[in-house]
Amino acid sequence: MPIKQNAKKALRQSVKRLARNKAIKDEIKSLRVKFRKLITSKEAEKAVEIARSLGQKFDKSVSKGVMKKNTVARLKSRMMARLNAIKAK
Repeated sequence: MPIKQNAKKALRQSVKRLARNKAIKDEIKSLRVKFRKLITSKEAEKAVEIARSLGQKFDKSVSKGVMKKNTVARLKSRMMARLNAIKAK
């Protein structure tokens, strides 16, 4: 356990940030799973809606500093490539 006052505060802050970041990442992960299931079942209309909301969540996570910009760009690119492949068929 921290002894100094500033170390105690830093611990409180990191616990609070961990909870907030985990909630955001869990929400994104559940949307990614839904998207993946829709892609495998070839339901393009529902997948477009999930992709739109997932893109917004990705962008917000970057602006809040939860995820890195390049990671989100890579994930969005892969997501859209899969979606476009389903739409083309």
